[in-house]
Amino acid sequence: MVAHPVVSPAPASGGAPAFDWPLAYEAEQFLRGEIEACLAKHGGARRLAERMRDETGTDFYEWVDHLVIGPGREAELRAVGLSLATAEAPAGVAVWHHPRAMMPRVLVPADLTTADGPAVLAIKPESLEGFLAKQGFDRVIEGRRGARLRRAVLGAEGGVQLEAVDRLGYRGFVVDEPAADFATKVGQARALFHARRRDFGDDAAGFAHADEVLTAVLALVPRDVACELFFAEERVFWESRNHAARVQKRRQDALGLGWGNHDHHTFRCSRRHFGDLVNFLGRLGLEKRERFYAGDEAGWGAQVMEAPAVGIVVFADVDLQPGEVDIDFAAQPLAPLPALRTVGLWCALHGDSFLQAGMHHLEARFDFARLREQLAAEGIATMKPFSDFPFLKQAFTEGERWTVRPERIAALLQAGQVTAAQAGGFAREGAIGSHLENLQRKGGFKGFNQKAVSAIIAATDPRLQQSAH
Repeated sequence: MVAHPVVSPAPASGGAPAFDWPLAYEAEQFLRGEIEACLAKHGGARRLAERMRDETGTDFYEWVDHLVIGPGREAELRAVGLSLATAEAPAGVAVWHHPRAMMPRVLVPADLTTADGPAVLAIKPESLEGFLAKQGFDRVIEGRRGARLRRAVLGAEGGVQLEAVDRLGYRGFVVDEPAADFATKVGQARALFHARRRDFGDDAAGFAHADEVLTAVLALVPRDVACELFFAEERVFWESRNHAARVQKRRQDALGLGWGNHDHHTFRCSRRHFGDLVNFLGRLGLEKRERFYAGDEAGWGAQVMEAPAVGIVVFADVDLQPGEVDIDFAAQPLAPLPALRTVGLWCALHGDSFLQAGMHHLEARFDFARLREQLAAEGIATMKPFSDFPFLKQAFTEGERWTVRPERIAALLQAGQVTAAQAGGFAREGAIGSHLENLQRKGGFKGFNQKAVSAIIAATDPRLQQSAH
């Protein structure tokens, strides 16, 4: 077992790290071997994997939702670290997963008789209709619109059946038809999130409005569905403000994939409203995971949150000062600081991610080196990697420069938060707004690296990104 980086999560009450994510290389090697066996037998799947690699810079493995294999191999599954999962499944079907790593799950039907190797390989585009249309498939979709899980059989070759699924706030494996009016309610809920107002004279009114919208949405759909819909709309808003996002989304949509490879969504937040952001995410079912901090030198902190039933992870950034690293800074009000640090200044220039600015970045899982090359061919440069481990590689695309509103610059200048020269630079050049993040994980590593994140937060300080005049 190769040692993984010290991520320095906030200590639990007993003083030990609460989230120490392992490297599950044995499990990944097993699963990749099973997937490669499928691709060797199924020409259509193999061609799709090649197109994913060559046209989107993604790894087929990252699109696999689950495998179905025959019984009698449970000892192999246990030997590589997989265990039985608590998941809704058809009668007689056992679900296996790695409880602390990010990787596809394995289904074992008790009555399946098949040759060695998987019987089913299921991939997970963001939208089943979009995928089938782009791939030219005319297939029956099991499950009407609004179903928690929908499935389409794409074809069988060499004893392997290729399927595609999409999910709506659901991690189980049972296709249940929704109520007759549920698809309509889902559409109404998504429309409410899409139309959510972001720009208010007082940001407190913006958060209050968002809470009202969420209350209305939760009257229409369950919480996990609301979570799925909310982040889909956050990605849409972010795309509208980021060129690299639009280019890569176009590339992935050409194969009908959408953002099914998203890893986490990053929000930058002011100290004033950090608790409001965390409370809203909690209403969507996100639970607190590790907290990050880097002390006075870096001046920032982050709360990681996850909705396990939906597969949504959020990295929420905020300015911090010494002494706050030892508290649950997401659970209590944070007083204003005398000087804005990197995150606070970004929010003062552009607005909080939750409101006017939109996400600072979306991080999705790619073939790291290949995506860099492919985006470069599209005219999109990538910053120096800020994580470069065998199991975790991360890099931002060059940031989108946004115009800054004159009233925001004036308020910062009047408060003494920027110099006259800096204010002039923001007025002339704007300030870096958002990025697409290229990430590659190996060994199912679920964590982050604090030192690397500290470095990239420092590198994205708006004051350091101005040209010399």
